[in-house]
Amino acid sequence: MTLGPDRVWMIRPLLDDRWSQFVDRHANSSVFHTIGWLTALRAAYGYEPIALTTSSPSQKLTNALLFCSVQSWLTRGRLVSLPFTDHCEPLVESIEQLQTLCARLDTLQKTQRWAYAELRTSEPLLDFEKSFRACKTYLWHRLDLRPRLDAIEKRFHKDCIKRRIRHAERQGLMYEQGRSDSLLQSFYDLIVRMRSRKHLPPQPFSWFQRLVASMGKNVCIRVAFKGDQPVAGILTLNHGRTVYYKYGGSDARFHHLGATPMLFWQAIQTAKSAGMETLDLGRSDVEDRGLIMFKERWGAESVRLTLWRSPIAEGSLFLEHLKMRLARTVCTYMPHRMLVFAGQLMYRHIG
Repeated sequence: MTLGPDRVWMIRPLLDDRWSQFVDRHANSSVFHTIGWLTALRAAYGYEPIALTTSSPSQKLTNALLFCSVQSWLTRGRLVSLPFTDHCEPLVESIEQLQTLCARLDTLQKTQRWAYAELRTSEPLLDFEKSFRACKTYLWHRLDLRPRLDAIEKRFHKDCIKRRIRHAERQGLMYEQGRSDSLLQSFYDLIVRMRSRKHLPPQPFSWFQRLVASMGKNVCIRVAFKGDQPVAGILTLNHGRTVYYKYGGSDARFHHLGATPMLFWQAIQTAKSAGMETLDLGRSDVEDRGLIMFKERWGAESVRLTLWRSPIAEGSLFLEHLKMRLARTVCTYMPHRMLVFAGQLMYRHIG
């Protein structure tokens, strides 16, 4: 039987002692539900994590719909599940539970005057909700690490992956992994270069500092060097038996060395030896054929990921798209330092 919205509680995961065990238990949880990730979001951007649940404060936590409250004078206050996060599945046991939580969400939106609520799901769970509309679709790629390592490698594209890994090994590239301040700085310099090539401001350096501080041993930075020069880097996160590729950067002058495929191969071997079962390669815009092909050439399989909003005003998405195009045009003419400064100013407003 569906509970009324008055039987739904709003909790604060960072203050609720039940949250970590609940996330560890739930089959659909990810690193983005964890205390570490939520702590980094709050510390870096001021986003306050909240969750709706039908479990009373005295009960074991069995379900939750997780959001961050984004307060912005520039882009309006809203609930997002979750900012700067590839995916964040509703942690529910049934459609009925989700209906109950969404009913409470609708009430809260009106009383708290949030502009909208946003969810990301890999299943059509919200098709029944008239107040929610699908506003964007992504592809979410994952690589199965359960087969033997040689079987995993056999699925790699011969020319675009295997050959580039072998080429990198012949170039005498040095490889370093860890969480040190110097390694983080080298990695961030590559992020700035990569974002500048795409005419986009980079994430603030403070975000990566907060992420390393809050995730601890569950974050790993890998950087490839040609001599003393960093040429490519990736950042991965661990949760349960899944390793998550979250960020990557590179210096275009050294793309011919094959450093990025080498780093992914190192990450796969390390994950396999640690007993990991999945490499989560994150989401891609359906229009980004280059990124999609890169992930598919590792043998990764994809599912559709839908971004939902409630309510959604006619023309609002077009206006947002127009603003993004205008911002990218402006960023085209910015030097690196100005792009970094723009990222420090903008990111907390666009989560």
